[in-house]
Amino acid sequence: MTRIKRGYIARRRRKKISLFASSFRGAHSRLTRTITQQRIRALVSAHRDRDRKKRGFRRLWITRINAVIRGVGVSYSYSRLIHNLYKKQLLLNRKILAQIAISNRNCLYMISNEIRK
Repeated sequence: MTRIKRGYIARRRRKKISLFASSFRGAHSRLTRTITQQRIRALVSAHRDRDRKKRGFRRLWITRINAVIRGVGVSYSYSRLIHNLYKKQLLLNRKILAQIAISNRNCLYMISNEIRK
């Protein structure tokens, strides 16, 4: 039987995944099986942490808004502010409110006073 010479397809596939793992350390960037496992693991972590990043930023925005809004009054809090915003049908999301809270506190105070009426 004649010898079958493998084509370039397998080599191209391995090259592609080795380029993905080129920054990994040790065998994780050299051995094909280990590269494949680490690639799967890296993509799973990336997918999971995209959601965690969104969750973390939302917590940060809520903390910033709450810290500023508690300066308005003793009994006034973040939850009451958000409740009043929904009642008045103002479309300001938490990211925008947090930016207003940091850059211009007086503006946030004016918003909260207007919606409390």
